[in-house]
Amino acid sequence: MKAAAALTVLALAASPAMSAAGQAGEANNGARELNDAARAANAHARNLNGPARRAAEAKAAGIAAAAAAAAPAAAPAAAPAASAAVAASASAATTAAAKPQPAVLHHSACKGTIYLTFDTGSQSQAGLIADTLNRHKIKATFFLANEKTVNGDYSLDPSWSAYWKARVAEGHAIGSHTFDHDVLAKDGANGAILVKPGFGAHAGKIISLTPAQYCEEIKRVDQRFVELTGKHLDPIWRAPAGRTTPRALAAAQSCGYAHVGWAPAGFSGDELSSTAYPNAVLLQKSLRDLRDGDIFVAHMGIWSRKEAWAPANLEPLISGLEQKGYCFATLREHPDYLSQFKPSSKHP
Repeated sequence: MKAAAALTVLALAASPAMSAAGQAGEANNGARELNDAARAANAHARNLNGPARRAAEAKAAGIAAAAAAAAPAAAPAAAPAASAAVAASASAATTAAAKPQPAVLHHSACKGTIYLTFDTGSQSQAGLIADTLNRHKIKATFFLANEKTVNGDYSLDPSWSAYWKARVAEGHAIGSHTFDHDVLAKDGANGAILVKPGFGAHAGKIISLTPAQYCEEIKRVDQRFVELTGKHLDPIWRAPAGRTTPRALAAAQSCGYAHVGWAPAGFSGDELSSTAYPNAVLLQKSLRDLRDGDIFVAHMGIWSRKEAWAPANLEPLISGLEQKGYCFATLREHPDYLSQFKPSSKHP
């Protein structure tokens, strides 16, 4: 995902600056409040045992990281605290999924809404993601392709039927990511669309599809999803690697699917090298830069990243954003896609 990686490099390189003393004072006050909340959360965690304690420690990590992102210059102690807590949460989040945890309370008034989205991948974090969203009572959006998983099967095999049925029952939105994870190369001659499938019979090769055939690659996910769950996908899709072409967008629109990208601040960085972009850095970048209305993207497991993103960062990210007053919703509620979900929308 070169384009997304480039966006992340630019985002990480940019440091926030406050132009007025009043703004700085306000940020410092907010950071102090978050630090107080982090200390309280850590004290609460010390009184718990087992998975409940580890989940509470992960929540405290998010609060501390939010404090560090709010005023890094004025609150230098916050960053080390966040890093230590994030490290603790890496093992915490994985074990916390072993049994249900108490629900997390939301703020009564939201300062803004973040739209969490998850693309299929190795599926190594599928259980953790589902458990974390459930614990926080968050609805998110998933984009599905038939990708090879750490279990040796594929994410749209019958073995995943129960998992996807559960996500439907929980009220998450679910869209297409093309069946074979077809990364768009370019629009070719004579109306063709050139793609490079990640899986399937033509994996790793550039092939030429007509617009109708490309549309079928999007709709194949829906057809399989109906077989697995008895339900249709939502009328949205995401191009693998975020790469689109005018012809592919038009083809998808012709068969009823609206494309969903992500905000510049919304790339989790989970496909980047964990040596160059450690989890703590990515977490602080997200907490610092995400704003109301932003679409955030992460994967349900990345084969290439040595230190997986989700175990260390998902719980702290959600807790940190909640502490900043953000709420969460599916793309069914996003202003840019409301019309796509009207009854008159032509899908499937």
